[in-house]
Amino acid sequence: MASLSLYAPLEGWACALDDVPDAVFAERMLGDGVAIDPTGDTLVAPCDARVVTVQPTGHAITLRTSEGAELLIHIGLDTVGLKGQGFETLVAAGDAVTRGQPLIRFDLDRIVREARAAVTPIVVTNGDRFTIAHRATGAIVASGDALMTLTALDAQTQQAADDGPATTRTIVVPLPHGIHARPAARIAEVARGFDAVVTLAKDGEPVGATSPIGLLSLIVAHNDRVTIAATGAQAAAAVEAVAELILHGIKEDAAPVAPRPAPPAAGDVPEGAIAGVTAAPGLAIGAAFRLQVADLAVAASGNGVAAEEAAFEAARTGLIAELTERAATGPAGARAILEAHAAILDDPKLIANTLMAITRGSSAAHAWREAIRPQADALRAGGDPRLAERADDMLDLERQLIARLVGAEEEAVTLPAGAILLADDLLPSQFMALDLDRVAGLAIEHGGPTSHVSILAAARGAPTLVALGSALRAVPDGTTLVLDASTGWLHPAPSPEMLADAQVRVTAAATRRADALARAGEDCRTADGTRIELFANCGSPADAEVAVRNGAEGCGLLRTELLFLDRDTAPDVAEQTADYQAVVDALDGRPLIVRLLDIGGDKPAPYLPIAGEENPALGLRGVRVVLAHPHILEDQLKAILAVRPLGRCRVMVPMIAGVDELLKVRAVLDRLTGGARDVELGVMVETPAAAIGADLLAAEADFLSIGTNDLTQYTLAMDRGNAAVAGALDGLHPAVLRLIGETVRGGALRHRWTGVCGSLASDPLAVPILLGLGVTELSVAPAAVPEIKALVRDLDLSAARDHARAALACPDAAAVRRLAREFAR
Repeated sequence: MASLSLYAPLEGWACALDDVPDAVFAERMLGDGVAIDPTGDTLVAPCDARVVTVQPTGHAITLRTSEGAELLIHIGLDTVGLKGQGFETLVAAGDAVTRGQPLIRFDLDRIVREARAAVTPIVVTNGDRFTIAHRATGAIVASGDALMTLTALDAQTQQAADDGPATTRTIVVPLPHGIHARPAARIAEVARGFDAVVTLAKDGEPVGATSPIGLLSLIVAHNDRVTIAATGAQAAAAVEAVAELILHGIKEDAAPVAPRPAPPAAGDVPEGAIAGVTAAPGLAIGAAFRLQVADLAVAASGNGVAAEEAAFEAARTGLIAELTERAATGPAGARAILEAHAAILDDPKLIANTLMAITRGSSAAHAWREAIRPQADALRAGGDPRLAERADDMLDLERQLIARLVGAEEEAVTLPAGAILLADDLLPSQFMALDLDRVAGLAIEHGGPTSHVSILAAARGAPTLVALGSALRAVPDGTTLVLDASTGWLHPAPSPEMLADAQVRVTAAATRRADALARAGEDCRTADGTRIELFANCGSPADAEVAVRNGAEGCGLLRTELLFLDRDTAPDVAEQTADYQAVVDALDGRPLIVRLLDIGGDKPAPYLPIAGEENPALGLRGVRVVLAHPHILEDQLKAILAVRPLGRCRVMVPMIAGVDELLKVRAVLDRLTGGARDVELGVMVETPAAAIGADLLAAEADFLSIGTNDLTQYTLAMDRGNAAVAGALDGLHPAVLRLIGETVRGGALRHRWTGVCGSLASDPLAVPILLGLGVTELSVAPAAVPEIKALVRDLDLSAARDHARAALACPDAAAVRRLAREFAR
């Protein structure tokens, strides 16, 4: 196809988008095109096309031509506020329309009276595929007059892809949170590995699978149907690989069964309070400090195409390198966000759109803003609140890359001690740059409870309210506030009585925390003197450093799979050794329990040939994988043995079901050490088989550690990745507790200690029961160490044993939790 002609869909004055009094259109955030200030009342099709969407309010329509051009026609400005009044839609999504066919009738007089303007932009939204060769502006046009001529880009490449075989497959997306940033990045990575052009479609909306941004724009939620299609030499293999990745290769925590907290109804809000949504619970008192960050100024025109392209590439690759380096050493929550940001910077659609704008004369900074800002707008407009929160990631990357391009240093924010930070929005990089020791809490006008800033705030324990709305703008700087993030209220003018009550509560909580921290370095003992080891679960040296600061006595679970995933080849012995040694060094003499690689059908690695499985939780995972790939097992054991001092690391085998599996691992370890038993070898008890056979395992293992998360799902036959049943999973179910008791009994018969490294160990209600069952080691989240130590310190073990016996006699988990709450009082 040489060109595509578009004809005026309205009569009126044709003008350039620069003349549209709206930055979204004037700055080409949604794409390039023209605008018409109408004199008629009927919008017609500018060419033969298919209707993609019609807005429910009737003010906008999107079309796709057979050549693949995507057109947005937006009747008037701010006409969405008319709520459909004055608009009559004549077609629906999916309809085929012909040039000149009426699409929408509208009341022009009403638009002129009640909307901001009647001018109507006609925009080509996929400018990465088409350029505008000609446009008619600065003149009166009649409906049907020639308006624009489009020319396809990369026509030869597109034709080559079309020449190959085609394959499609439709699947139901099982991901609890749909296709968000991390899954989109992994899908794009897999799709790039094939000699094929791969697309995903939802409700007839195809996008390139190599574009994380395009995949996000589909707004794919849990249980949505998507169609994977490919053309090219490896089309069939590409479709199969992408389908298997989505179906079985991306493991995520289940979506919450209950809805996220919503702002309280107006009648429930205390007088004078502003209602928000809890992102991180807690209570804070402090002076309001407003963070105001303006967009960085950029020049519209560049200094030549070659110079701007070089500047863009240098800034982009430099930022990717920085994010990757920070991800390698950062805590787990921040690491996932940084990795997702690095993947977005490699998005081919964003890169192509930026380079195309540069060829039109834009500066690199202006072109990047022009490419990425519409993606943020699209995510916000998609209707899925969780994906709308990812728009902040787009804006964050816009700002970071532009700062590199224009040489702008982000000014350090100097916060007063104990400030409550107010912001209309807060980007992840801005949050990471804050001195959180000076922040009492955060109050944010926009945002949502699952935004990346909310996740980071919760991980740091900073009380945070989001979605407070425009009322937050009226709060003056310096005002003393009470932020009660647990109830969802911000009190901008607290009474003296409220302030006094809040101060008492804050002081009491701080005293408890300070007391726990002050004694966190002491050995963990119950009130009657029984020694309990208190370790922490870690995934990086940074996690280990936090654990040590909080008084952990070692690392009870190092998740080594983080080193093996999201890469094309397995880490070699030297790389693994360096990683484990860094954690040992961070622990400063404390012991480290290294869990052997725990991947499989639920957490696959691209370099291990594991076929997709109908139920990955019951398939090839854990110890079964390393036994099936002995070179992986041997390299990992060699790396652990190379850590100094020898013996500081202990080895733990995951997903054991029988003694034969443990003996096979023991044989490899003995061969590598010449039979010396310098390194302890233990097992992770995650299957009912291992719990019931604990005495048999303990005859060959040096210790037992219970992974309560998997043990619970296998005992109750409930997949913790299935949102339909995950809400009923509770490790305090009496059946699970009985298996924990049986594990302890089996270990004691062979004089082996039994610990718990699953989430129950961090649950204050569960800890007395676990110790009452005979558990002598707990491995918890690093931040929970002081609190759990303080709880153990006040616990009488004989009372805990009586409590555990009562728990085993309860009929269900709810009854156990009621009993546990009574015991806690």
